[in-house]
Amino acid sequence: MSEYRRAKRQVDVSIGESVKIIRELQGMSQNNLAAATGIPQSTISAIERDRINLGVQRAKQLAIALSCHPAVLVFPGWEIEHHSAA
Repeated sequence: MSEYRRAKRQVDVSIGESVKIIRELQGMSQNNLAAATGIPQSTISAIERDRINLGVQRAKQLAIALSCHPAVLVFPGWEIEHHSAA
């Protein structure tokens, strides 16, 4: 029998805030990120302010440029607990 625990939120960070934090930790400006992804700077700004949805394709593009997994951007602040087999 397996025991499962639900993932739980560690911090309250929006998707846009997550993108901004990771971008800044990488030492990138919005213009640098726009150049690396092909996503217009104005769109990156709107994502960071949570004015438009990130979307799967943009999440992939940003994750590659930011050297992180797309889930880090799409599910910020979530802790994933592993299940154990009894």
